Amino acid sequence: MLKVKIKSFEALTKHELYYLLQLRSEVFVVEQDCVYQDLDGKDEKALHVLGFKNEKLVAYTRIFKPGDYFEETSIGRVVVSKNERQFKYGYDIMEASIKAIKYHFKTSKIKISAQCYLKKFYTNLGFKEVGEEYLEDGIPHTAMVKE
Repeated sequence: MLKVKIKSFEALTKHELYYLLQLRSEVFVVEQDCVYQDLDGKDEKALHVLGFKNEKLVAYTRIFKPGDYFEETSIGRVVVSKNERQFKYGYDIMEASIKAIKYHFKTSKIKISAQCYLKKFYTNLGFKEVGEEYLEDGIPHTAMVKE
């Protein structure tokens, strides 16, 4: 089971910030072989959902209030360390993120920009596809919404 912490950008320790950026880079840049600007100026607006296993960061998302990313609340940068995916921590960190949105932003409508190969994963969490597929940083994505 993950130990989850939810923190504003200002509340992150320098070590937590380092480890979350390291995890995002490990998966999104190196594993997915995608050169893109991860540091997009939005981390300061987000709440950061950190999932720890034995004091090591293994799962992460960032969540946004309505208007800070999409018109709706949103979840982004969903990532689980490659060595930890067999434990279904993706579901744990997403469920924690959904609960955090309800608690902090008092809404349950959530929009995400999902990598297309993960549509089934997000569908299992109650998200529905809306609109056409599009390329984001060279990777096929689709918008999905949970009401």
